[in-house]
Amino acid sequence: MSVLLEGTPDKNLVLVTGRAYPKLAEDVAKQLGIDVLETTAYDFADGEIYCRYTQSVRGADAFVLQSHTQPINKWIMEQLIMIDAMKRASARSVTAVVPFLGYSRQDKKHLGREPITSRLIFDLFTAAGADRIMSVDLHAAQSQGFFNGPVDHLQAMPLLVSYIRSKMATDNLTVVSPDAGRIRVAEQWAAQLGGNPLAFVHKTRDIHHANQAVSHRVIGDVAGRDCVLVDDMIDTAGTIVGATRCLNEAGAKSVTIVATHAIFSDPAIERLRECGAKEIVVTDTVPVPQEKRLPNMTVLSIAPLLAAAMKSVFMDGSMAKLFEDYPQEHPDFLYA
Repeated sequence: MSVLLEGTPDKNLVLVTGRAYPKLAEDVAKQLGIDVLETTAYDFADGEIYCRYTQSVRGADAFVLQSHTQPINKWIMEQLIMIDAMKRASARSVTAVVPFLGYSRQDKKHLGREPITSRLIFDLFTAAGADRIMSVDLHAAQSQGFFNGPVDHLQAMPLLVSYIRSKMATDNLTVVSPDAGRIRVAEQWAAQLGGNPLAFVHKTRDIHHANQAVSHRVIGDVAGRDCVLVDDMIDTAGTIVGATRCLNEAGAKSVTIVATHAIFSDPAIERLRECGAKEIVVTDTVPVPQEKRLPNMTVLSIAPLLAAAMKSVFMDGSMAKLFEDYPQEHPDFLYA
């Protein structure tokens, strides 16, 4: 079933999904009041991917949803193939919906002879035929410039801030960035919460080795304060757990960890289980299986935000207006 725009019966919205995370697509479709278009997809014996849409998509405004979870390279390739198939099937427009964009951290060169892989990913979307890209909390907002077309950079912050406000008193709250590079995001959080104090953790990273960082000390007064530690993603959890340790050593009353993308590569769960955080709040931009959910972990659904953004694009609405209204239009939190 497609969404029909009143007064223009030839305009319709089609949502398709790859095999990486079909549940998220189903949740988005439920929010939109439609069905996910059935797609035939499978692997050949040598690992090559095949896909075909079972119904006509001619003239449709198509949204191809795939979150780049593990195995990340396979699911990126599958989404590119699906976009190519959609374009060749004469869709009116094709939007790549990528809740978590793979390779987004490789957005610049640290050393000579390195690639800028984030730029390559955007170039691949262009080559496949994507007219538009929609993603949530890109690691670096300026990477939108890698795509020569509209990029809808959705923010989970209004949803996460609303949840924190519903659970914690803000008069004793300090917003903390896990490193100096995320201070701007922490400032936005503080503004949303009503001008709370800021702090950040001084961290160093070894650019020669992946996923290795050392948190040193807290810059700012957090003693006796309820700290909200905010980041865009948790991968191996080394940075966020190191920051939590520093805050506890500095006398924080409590630490609540908040992040958009719950990647949780090993040994993240073991680290988070023992880090002493009061609560860990994430969204489901990537799947969070039951075996990786801790008793103090809350997983919020990103589906209402994606659905609202897709509807806004389809109806030629204002994305700025969307963020003014969200999540007020969704007062009840959906838990993934």
